[in-house]
Amino acid sequence: MDKRESMWDLYLKKGMSRRTFVKSCVALTSLMGLSTDQVSKVVEAAEKKPLPVVVWIHGHECTGCDESFIRSGAPLASDLVLSQIALEYDHLLSAASGEPFEAHLEETIQKYKGQYILCVEGAACTKDNGVYCMSGGHTFTHTLQHAAQNAAAVIAYGTCAVSGGIQAAKPNPTGSSGIAQFAGSTPVVNVPGCPPIPEVMTGVVMHVALFGTVPPLDGEGRPKQFYGNRIHDTCYRRPFFDAGMFAESFDDAGAKAGWCLYKLGCRGPETYNSCGNLRWFQGMSYPIQSGAPCIGCSNAHFWDDGAMTERLPKFGQPIGDVDQIGAVMAAATAVGVAGHAAASVVQKKKRIADEKKNEGAGE
Repeated sequence: MDKRESMWDLYLKKGMSRRTFVKSCVALTSLMGLSTDQVSKVVEAAEKKPLPVVVWIHGHECTGCDESFIRSGAPLASDLVLSQIALEYDHLLSAASGEPFEAHLEETIQKYKGQYILCVEGAACTKDNGVYCMSGGHTFTHTLQHAAQNAAAVIAYGTCAVSGGIQAAKPNPTGSSGIAQFAGSTPVVNVPGCPPIPEVMTGVVMHVALFGTVPPLDGEGRPKQFYGNRIHDTCYRRPFFDAGMFAESFDDAGAKAGWCLYKLGCRGPETYNSCGNLRWFQGMSYPIQSGAPCIGCSNAHFWDDGAMTERLPKFGQPIGDVDQIGAVMAAATAVGVAGHAAASVVQKKKRIADEKKNEGAGE
């Protein structure tokens, strides 16, 4: 087998400095959600490990995940594809097509058996033997099983690949589902979202590439560093929720003032993602910041969870009527203010008494 280059080898070949290489490793460490004490391990892996071979296949979807991926700003998708991974197969990003392209897929699978990362975008169509999604003369489920059983790890990009997405919406005529059932014993990393955040996509593939293992996962197979918080927990509108200040319509004074969008259908209290942390377009914005409630696109079956502008019946642990939150919070605040005022009066009286005592002692 031919010797594959490492990330450091490519930097040297391009005449880039060691300083630039280390800065890139520091950025990757942060992107992968690792602490700064892991930088040396990232540098070591980038120096020695050959660029990971990546095969990217498409099922039943809209290529939205690929479109998101190429908009990554840290690292740039161009840098990732040209300097940090060896992308051997991808319908959307490859110039080749037809029989030679499909033959290259099989050559890659056989040449790098057990070593390549399989990225999967789109749902698996299961009805009528999968005939509703075919490529290169094979059903997607056939290609998926063949590629997955020979991969080192599988990354399910997007809610379609994770749980079926819009194709699986009722009545689901194509029998679309997530891809995990076709991965066999190969570890699967779920990266839901419609589409996922670009930097989340690049962060996950680089973690597998540099460390040779999948990142720490939660109970639903999602990377903890990107899906460890609810949108609600990191939302900048959260203070308005706690104060019971809600927009009642998309054009009322509350909406214009940036109040909480919970009553307008926001799924933030039940949705786990990094939108409030990373945001989109290199931190520019995300739906809630632009005035649109979260639709919970990283949740399974979010298309079937009722009208997207209708208020959730509950969230997390039941806390009672959301309309009373403001009153309760206001009452608690009033008690706190009153307590603070009483304490201030006591402290002031004590200070005056101490001052008079000190004056008497001086005389």
